[in-house]
Amino acid sequence: MGLDKSIQYLKGVGEKRAELFSKKGIKTVEDLLYFFPRTHEDRSVIKPIAQCAEGETVCINVTAYQDPQDRYVRRNMLITSLVVFDDSGMMNIVWYNNKYIKNNIKAGQKYVFFGTVTRSKQGRVQIVAPVFEKQGNERFTGKIVPIYPLTANLSQKIVQTTMETALKEAGRLTEYIPEKLREKYMIAELNFSMQNIHFPADSESYNIARTRFVFEELLVLQLALRERRKENEDNVGRKFEDVKCIRELTDSMPFELTGAQKRTINEICRDCMSGRQMNRLVQGDVGSGKTAVAAAAIFMAVRNGYQAAMMAPTEILAQQHADSLGELFGKHGIKTVFLSGSTKAKEKREILEKIATGEVQVVIGTHALIQGTVEFKNLGFVVADEQHRFGVEQRAKLMAKGENPHMLIMSATPIPRTLALILYGDLDISIIDELPPGRKPVKTYSVKENMRKRVYDFIAENIKKGMQAYVVCPLVAETEKSDLENAEELAKKLAQSYPDIKVGLMHGKMKPKEKDETMSKFVSGEIDLLVATTVIEVGVNVPNANVMAIENSERFGLSQLHQLRGRIGRGGEQAHCILITDADNETTKKRMDTMCQSNDGFYISEQDLKLRGPGDFFGTRQHGLPEMRIANLFEDKDILKLSQEAAKEVAEKGLDSYPLLKKRCEALLSEDIVMN
Repeated sequence: MGLDKSIQYLKGVGEKRAELFSKKGIKTVEDLLYFFPRTHEDRSVIKPIAQCAEGETVCINVTAYQDPQDRYVRRNMLITSLVVFDDSGMMNIVWYNNKYIKNNIKAGQKYVFFGTVTRSKQGRVQIVAPVFEKQGNERFTGKIVPIYPLTANLSQKIVQTTMETALKEAGRLTEYIPEKLREKYMIAELNFSMQNIHFPADSESYNIARTRFVFEELLVLQLALRERRKENEDNVGRKFEDVKCIRELTDSMPFELTGAQKRTINEICRDCMSGRQMNRLVQGDVGSGKTAVAAAAIFMAVRNGYQAAMMAPTEILAQQHADSLGELFGKHGIKTVFLSGSTKAKEKREILEKIATGEVQVVIGTHALIQGTVEFKNLGFVVADEQHRFGVEQRAKLMAKGENPHMLIMSATPIPRTLALILYGDLDISIIDELPPGRKPVKTYSVKENMRKRVYDFIAENIKKGMQAYVVCPLVAETEKSDLENAEELAKKLAQSYPDIKVGLMHGKMKPKEKDETMSKFVSGEIDLLVATTVIEVGVNVPNANVMAIENSERFGLSQLHQLRGRIGRGGEQAHCILITDADNETTKKRMDTMCQSNDGFYISEQDLKLRGPGDFFGTRQHGLPEMRIANLFEDKDILKLSQEAAKEVAEKGLDSYPLLKKRCEALLSEDIVMN
């Protein structure tokens, strides 16, 4: 069976079940084979009943003493019980509301049961709702069994059985990592690895298989990114003759640039003088001064005779950029316009005409910039702010407005230094790792929920002194989770408890226009306290906001908490961030301690990756990675290093020399998930 064949045609699947699999992104046999288990259960150890301890998960080989017995304890509660025995003793097996058990177990027959041992109210040992099979027909007991991430109506047994079928029907898989490369880096062969990643013979075989697939995943990703970068490097770009003109702008700024900002500007200048198209990512922590760097680059483009465009993900952020940069550029005779979806028709027509004739040199706006009606006279420089909010296609559309304009991408989401080259392998990278002098670190505290009243009293006192504050909640609607405070309810409570405070509410379910209106009121001071969900994570500068309380802070990742915290402390006042949580597990304590001890976004993201793993850290693909199927970019550093060496070796020889590997890279790039 071909790997590209729909799983619908696998034995036991069919159209309806195929639809369930598609919810997990599984459409073909190959998709299924590369749907790796999240863990394994070791069901290979069989224990006598007499040695089974409470709380232990065990496999037992037993005989059914009787047919299963049903009894209703109330109208909607069916309890089915079964007594089983072996040479060492007897045990109860119990099921709740499972009317099919009676049809599958018969007295006197031998079975294998796997489950967790508990005690009944009467003190008897029992196993509730175990996995079971007839002795002699074992498929998922008596061995190491894969446990997969599931979706509704898709059980472990269905996935396990389908995977077993796929491995058989797929036949011998074609290896695409050359033997010499595998031997050099001690990587196992594909067929052995595929069998043992799903149904390992033992733990050693699993580890060997896992190493192979981690290596493969990272190797293909790096080669694909190298190919994308090669394409970029082949593009001829606008050559800027005068780069020293930047000093005219930086000398007029009311602050001294940091060393990191100057270094980044120099890197941009070298790119723009080279004659090749620039594709550079500027990565910096919250408040590190990325906008000043972008301003210098835009200024250089204009002074060299080109127009520049800057795209931001939200209208209010774009407006803020337009206001601040418009004022800065205006002092030097450069005209700036703002364009968004809400720009009135008449004004929009006038703006479009000025852009087309070159009357305005700088255009700042939202996605409205990539509309077909927007035509530039001579676009030579493009900036995308908060890069993870834009897809490849959107950035490509903006760049298509000019002839190979230089591209500057900005991100305020710090990535661990060890991973930057993997994540942005197709871009040149500048890191602004220095904050402007005089910016006070935000003081961060972690408190229990019994301190909530004191926290909100502190916020109220702060507002009386003329400041503003945020309260962040992880949820919006009551129906989502009743045990957690949500934004709507909390906003009502705070408005009632503190009638002198003007409370606003902002969450993801609001329309963009409503969100922008609310944020504008907060910026202008019409709202004192903004209760919000994470929609404020990327956002505007409100220098007057200096306190933030984050409810149920254990629900957020460290990097997300750091981004949220970056919304405050932008004025001269000392800022305070208060993390409210009652979670007391060890991981939560470590995460809260990290936030309280450090304001360094790069360090925090490293800890986030270490504590949560890449599945959560990159869950929204916000940094441009395809979703990692198996690699853990923190734990697998040694394999990452090997894959980097192998990628370099393959690239030096040329990917064309490895046609099967090249095909894998092309498939990854065609999915449009690299730098998405």
